[in-house]
Formats: sequence, C-alpha cells, structure tokens
Amino acid sequence: MFKGEGTQVYRKTKSDLPGYNLVLLICLPDENREVTALHLQFYFFTHTMKVAVIRRAHFNAAHRLHNPAWTDERNRAVFGLCNNPNYHGHNYELEVKVTGEVDPETGYVIDLGWLADLVKAQIEARFDHHNLNLDTVEFRDLNPSAENICVVIWQILRTHLPDRYDLHIRLYETPRNFVEYPA
Repeated sequence: MFKGEGTQVYRKTKSDLPGYNLVLLICLPDENREVTALHLQFYFFTHTMKVAVIRRAHFNAAHRLHNPAWTDERNRAVFGLCNNPNYHGHNYELEVKVTGEVDPETGYVIDLGWLADLVKAQIEARFDHHNLNLDTVEFRDLNPSAENICVVIWQILRTHLPDRYDLHIRLYETPRNFVEYPA
C-alpha cells in the first residue's frame, strides 16, 4: 500500500509476458472526504525487449583500390600495395547484427536460419571468390574499400529486412582492421 497526501493507493502489478506490465492503481479518498466514486487509474507500461542477433559469415575476394581520375603516382602514394594493378585478395569476415524485439510466440528476434540463408544468397554468393572491381556491378564505378564494401552490404541486406529491425554491419578486412556501418 502506498499513501499519498489525503489518499490511500493500492498498487497491483501484473506481468504475464516479459517486457509488459499492467499496473492498477486504486485511489480512495481518506475518511475526512466524501466518497462519491471509486477512482481507478490503469496504466499500461511497455518496455521493449530489444535484443541483438549476430550472424557471422566469410568470403574471399580480390580488389584493387584505384581512383581513375588520379595519376598512377598519386594512386600508388595514397593506396600503396592496395593499388597493385594485378589486384590482391582478402579473407573477409562479416558480422551481420540484427536488433529487434523478441517475438513472444517464438522467442526469436529473427530466425537465424533465414538470416543465414539471406547472407549466403545475397552476400557470399555475390562476392565470394570474385574480383570486386571486375566481377560485380556494385563496384564497377565505386572504389571497393572496406568502408564501401561494408556500406554496400548494408544496402543489399537492408532491402530484404522488415523495417522493424535495426541492421548493423561489421566487416573485417584483416584480423586487425575492420569497419562498421552505421557508425
């Protein structure tokens, strides 16, 4: 029982579903006032149970960092070994993080099998064992830096996910160098 100034308040909390609380407050005026009606207040409080689900994936790809508007000397100075005209490759590690509310019926944020299939079909099949500069539409006119690859992956996957999910991509170009989008 909670007491307020001139009022007795009884509080009952009901929580059958995680993340949802129904609070019933019964307010009765104290004995010095006329009671004309029972005052009931209902409050339905919700808080979201946002959980992040992360799927890891891997692909190997070759690329060359090169700006065709620059001289060869400037490209070599800015991009160094990554400007090799014969290309070079990386073993990319990808983390796809989907954040959303837990579905009370399944206990899932998202079906991980479905997410794995999506990443395999849309990212791995598209980029694995390909030359990003030569074999992909996405990087014909876009320098395939780790930053640009990360944003492109986000753009591809975002179109396949319902709006209720937040999407975050982390791409490792090497074990020590990685990028994230959105930042």
